[in-house]
Amino acid sequence: MTVTQRRGRKIMMTAGELDAFLTVQRTCRVATVSTDGAPHVSALWFLWDGNALWLYSVVRSKRWADLRRDPRVAIVIDTGEEYDTLRGVELSGAVEFVGEIPRTGELCAELDAVETLFARKNFGLDAMPHDGRHAWVRLTPEKIVSWDFRKLGGV
Repeated sequence: MTVTQRRGRKIMMTAGELDAFLTVQRTCRVATVSTDGAPHVSALWFLWDGNALWLYSVVRSKRWADLRRDPRVAIVIDTGEEYDTLRGVELSGAVEFVGEIPRTGELCAELDAVETLFARKNFGLDAMPHDGRHAWVRLTPEKIVSWDFRKLGGV
């Protein structure tokens, strides 16, 4: 993972700030490349495990079809309303498909911790409620850019 940020180093999140932010945020916007090359953006819940962003996507969706054809994504997670409260992260790279498609709960050691954390974070459950319509993709970011305008000190 490369954190490349030529501009805005003053507002860049530290590694600890980045982890803390991505751990508590819930919704991201996923940009994929459509068949005709146009961008497609959709909102999705996610899980950050400290190294990778996990997405649990409906497999009969435009997003899924785009990712199967071209795994490149850009993902934004942000928050804040006023200028001096804006914070966010953009992660980009290529996703990998993990586990069965669609996911029905077949044993998959690589997904054990991910599904437990995702279920607790998003559903308040201890186990993942598999519906046979979703599957997992993992983004181990090639590039991360972050911003925290609170660091500007009320500019």
